Amino acid sequence: MKNSLRKVASIEARMGSSRLPGKVLKKFGNETALSLLVKRLKKSKTLDDIVIATTVEKKDDLICDWCKSNQIPFFRGSEEDVLDRVVKAHEFMKSDLVIEITGDCPFTDPAIIDLAVETFLANKVDVVSNCGNTLTWPLGQYAQVFPFELLKNVNEKNNDQSVHEHVSLFFYENPELFKIYELIAPKRWQYPDIRIVLDYEEDFIFLTKIFKHLSKKYDIYFGIEEIIKFLNNNPKYLEINKNMLEKSAR
Repeated sequence: MKNSLRKVASIEARMGSSRLPGKVLKKFGNETALSLLVKRLKKSKTLDDIVIATTVEKKDDLICDWCKSNQIPFFRGSEEDVLDRVVKAHEFMKSDLVIEITGDCPFTDPAIIDLAVETFLANKVDVVSNCGNTLTWPLGQYAQVFPFELLKNVNEKNNDQSVHEHVSLFFYENPELFKIYELIAPKRWQYPDIRIVLDYEEDFIFLTKIFKHLSKKYDIYFGIEEIIKFLNNNPKYLEINKNMLEKSAR
């Protein structure tokens, strides 16, 4: 039965970002981006566990130390081969269902994760995603769900470097091979040009503005509804990181 599947979120996190080194340990109040993300994900009603998929590089000892201190499972793998790292992390966790999360999305709304997981469980599909080939949600409010065995098969049978760098890329480049359910944002949240993602210093400044305002009322547990409302009322902040570009998968 689908409902008995072990559902595990993996967070890809490393210190070696070229655009914003050490971004996963950037501070938001008393939290780091990584601790903020983990604590928010723990509010999910559908996840059974969370694992940090980090690398064997010495600089990522800091991430592992944090995981040990907070009793968060972690797995260390290749820095370059992210797909293999994520697959082995889920092998380690004995996952049935992979919920892929990147460490640069500290404001991920757990309600969106739950929506994606529930949608997967309720439909005969291979992949549920809101960041595949149809983009309607703000950047950084990502949810991707797929069976572990499906991802393991891609890892074992595909040698494409870009596929191994971008975990779910193979699904989206080959939609004829998979039943992909694209989650479309409600109209009031359809802002695919807004960057709620931590990739540049400008993103950090922008996210800090949101955090300082919303944490006064909601602590660290504000959701997409509160974020969009705040930005609609303060559109000037959107100028901070509007010119930052997403890195192409190819």
